[in-house]
Amino acid sequence: MLGNWGRDMVNIVVLSGAGLSAESGLGTFRDVDGLWTRYDLAQVATPEGFARDPALVHDFYNARRANMADAAPNAAHVALAQLSLMPGVALVTQNIDDLLDRAGATDVIHMHGALSRALCAACDARWDAPAVMTAKDACPACGVAATRPDVVWFGEMPYAMARIEDLLARADLFVSIGTSGTVYPAAGFVDLARRAGARTLELNLEASGGAFDAVRTGPATEVVPGWVAEIATGV
Repeated sequence: MLGNWGRDMVNIVVLSGAGLSAESGLGTFRDVDGLWTRYDLAQVATPEGFARDPALVHDFYNARRANMADAAPNAAHVALAQLSLMPGVALVTQNIDDLLDRAGATDVIHMHGALSRALCAACDARWDAPAVMTAKDACPACGVAATRPDVVWFGEMPYAMARIEDLLARADLFVSIGTSGTVYPAAGFVDLARRAGARTLELNLEASGGAFDAVRTGPATEVVPGWVAEIATGV
């Protein structure tokens, strides 16, 4: 425990990773039999892979989009959605699913993009993605068949980094939920928050080994609602 969570916390930044959505049936990178293990990430999650074989990349993300559509927000998503309604709370997610949004969360910062969105590699236009995308799809803005999922691939810069760094610089509390803490730049957020004077907390299935002031372990559907209840009541 870090003491009083709610009454002296003005600005709270929450970072969530794949562990938040795992109990909704969306696998993580490390699942032994997960979707990711059946593909070479260099082929389906890099700009170079997309340039070589856009059809393969679209097939991969079409499958992920279908998985997302069949999934439902879990208790952890719902709790964070409720938390997002409080002043001074910012939700940042590494996840490209829309479960936080569907749970009712407001202004979620999708630093790795979103499966529900499409992007034109030719003109940078963005729009709501259909359930199935193909390499032959034309951009509605420029007409070029260069459409791709609006997700951040390896080697690309995550979205909204300036905004996230500003939020961390003003944070009183930084909370990391369900992330391994190994993928940068998100892995460095805890250090940025600590340097700014924020207290730090990890909620995870198991401790990542990061430099957190406190760690609570357990399934996200248990530890996240419990912590949010403490924030709401000022315990």
